Amino acid sequence: MKARVYKSTGSWYILKDLEGHQYNGRIKGVLKIDDITSTNPIAVGDWIEAEMENELEGTVTITRIEDRKNYIARVSPHKKVQHHIIASNLDQALLFATLREPRTSLGFIDRFLITAEAYHIPAIIVFNKADLYRSKELALYTEWEKMFTDIGYTVALTSVKNGQGISKLKELLQNKTTLISGHSGVGKSTFINAVFPEMALRTQEVSGWSGKGLHTTTFAEMFDLPGGGSIIDTPGIRELGLVGISKQELSHYFPEMRKLISSCQFNNCLHMNEPGCAVKEAVNAGTIHVDRYVSYCTILDSIDERKY
Repeated sequence: MKARVYKSTGSWYILKDLEGHQYNGRIKGVLKIDDITSTNPIAVGDWIEAEMENELEGTVTITRIEDRKNYIARVSPHKKVQHHIIASNLDQALLFATLREPRTSLGFIDRFLITAEAYHIPAIIVFNKADLYRSKELALYTEWEKMFTDIGYTVALTSVKNGQGISKLKELLQNKTTLISGHSGVGKSTFINAVFPEMALRTQEVSGWSGKGLHTTTFAEMFDLPGGGSIIDTPGIRELGLVGISKQELSHYFPEMRKLISSCQFNNCLHMNEPGCAVKEAVNAGTIHVDRYVSYCTILDSIDERKY
């Protein structure tokens, strides 16, 4: 039987087969996993093969995990040298952000984008709560929208409260597997509840449960969308530690820097104080936004090379 993982509940996994039947699955023995040092052997979004264990109870034994098209991970809260796979086999990742109540920092957005770039997952940035924005926030949105769209990202302005931009967002989700992420309080669950009311109870349970400060792990859950596609909801992420990215690699995950790297005088240029740096020249010329460069420098400084 081929099935997909919809939720992990400790040692059990909620699975759905190709006909839409739901099963409870578990691993018996040791599964051979590719060389991924993650704290969870099976992730939401994984395609697996299973054998029937108890037909009456609807339980199966997971015998094999199919190769992942991609996956997205964060630093494990228990072991910093390991990582925790949030979800796998994604078509895109959607980051909910807000410019007011609460304001999402550019640093957090950039870290999310770097993570998505590193795992080859197209990212969409949704600035929500537009109904709360004053002229100051609207001016910042206009600037950031241009900054992100200029380097190839899709950006949307929405208000779940008054319905602004919601139909466009629904279109972006159709027939794709989308990871939905963001800080707590940015309107992620409200969006899911408003657009897909039948999911409200389960989404509220997850959000309420994770809201008790229990950020020791990442509990993700997949929901099928009416009309095709699925979303993978994740509890609010407070911070996003980058996994497995060295200082030398970091600029490769900034699209606007990536295309200039070969023009730098030194092939190991970190784009800080080196002479003949094409990236610094682009910042000075205004073709790389200074805020993105400041983000790069801050993140570069935070990378601990002793992990590599």
